[in-house]
Amino acid sequence: MLSDVMEDYLKAIHQIQARSGPPVSTSAVADALDKTPATVTSMLGTLEERGLVTREKYKGVELTPEGETVALEILRHHRLLEAYLAERLNYSWSEVHDEADALEHHISEEFERRVAEALGDPVVDPHGDPIPSADLTPLEEDEATPLSAQEVGDRVVVSRVSDRDREELEYLAEAGLTPGTRLEVVDVAPFGMVTVRTESDAEQSLPESVAEAIYVRSAADAAAPDSSSEVGDA
Repeated sequence: MLSDVMEDYLKAIHQIQARSGPPVSTSAVADALDKTPATVTSMLGTLEERGLVTREKYKGVELTPEGETVALEILRHHRLLEAYLAERLNYSWSEVHDEADALEHHISEEFERRVAEALGDPVVDPHGDPIPSADLTPLEEDEATPLSAQEVGDRVVVSRVSDRDREELEYLAEAGLTPGTRLEVVDVAPFGMVTVRTESDAEQSLPESVAEAIYVRSAADAAAPDSSSEVGDA
C-alpha cells in the first residue's frame, strides 16, 4: 500500500513529465508540491526503492511503468471527481480541485466505476484535462500550447486551463474563457499582456501569467473531424 503523500508525488511527477518530458528535477517537484528540496530528495529515494521511479544523479527522476500506472489511477480518480462535483453537485470549476484532492485517495474502484457510469464516461474534466481511461492506458502527448506563445492574428480554441489558481479560474469563467471557446489574438504587448477577441466580439487583455495557464489549439485543427476525441494539467 502506498501513502497519500507517495501518490501525490507520483501524480505531480506525471504532470510535470507530461509538460516538460523526463527527467523531472527535484526543484520542479518541490515547486509543484510546495516542499523543501531536502524533503523531496528523501521521498524520491523512497519511491526509487519501491520501484516507482528511476533516478539519474544531478538530472532528476522518471516514472517507471508501475509508477505511471499509479499516477494515472490517481489522476483518473481526481478528474472524475472534479467532473462529478461540477456536473452533479453544482460546484464551480474553481472549487472542484481542492475537494477532489481531498477525496482522490479514498474512493474504491467500484465507486470510481459508478461515477464514470453516472457521467457517461467523460473524457475530460471541467478544466479540459483528459481523464485517463479505466484501463489506465498512458495518455497521448498533449499538442496544446500556451496562449502566451501565440502571435497576433492566430485563431485558436481553448483546449484546457490550469486548475492550480482558484482566483484565475474565477476570472476566466467570468470572462468566458473556458474550454471550447474560440479566440483571435489581437495584440501581444512587449510587456507581456495578451489581448484576445471572443466570438461575441468582446476583447479581454490577459497578463502573461494568466495567458500561460490557458492551453489552446489551432482553430483549424479543432475543426478537423477527429478533434473531439483529442481535446484535453494540477
